[in-house]
Amino acid sequence: MSNKMLVRNFYEQFFNQHIIEAADQYVREDYIQHNPGVAQGREGLKEGFANKFKIDPTFRLEIKMLIEEGDLVVVYLKNVDPEGNTKARVVDIYRVEDGKLAEHWDVLHPVQ
Repeated sequence: MSNKMLVRNFYEQFFNQHIIEAADQYVREDYIQHNPGVAQGREGLKEGFANKFKIDPTFRLEIKMLIEEGDLVVVYLKNVDPEGNTKARVVDIYRVEDGKLAEHWDVLHPVQ
């Protein structure tokens, strides 16, 4: 599986279907998180988004672009509401190691 397909599958299962356990398949246990709003490690990611999905059960991310360069994958996406309106634009950058997401950076721009 390509790194781009790994990220695409992760987004669909984890962020859009809200299958928290999908992180076990796609994310390293020692996942490095550069977003200060999410705890370190795979378990920190799972806990943070389990809470987010409870607060916002309609949370969804729509991938607009995926770019792969070596062990890095860049994702440009939109957080959309159930009507398809954009709530935020996001750029995520992942480093992939041994077929799993190892490190994450992001830039988020809320839409008003």
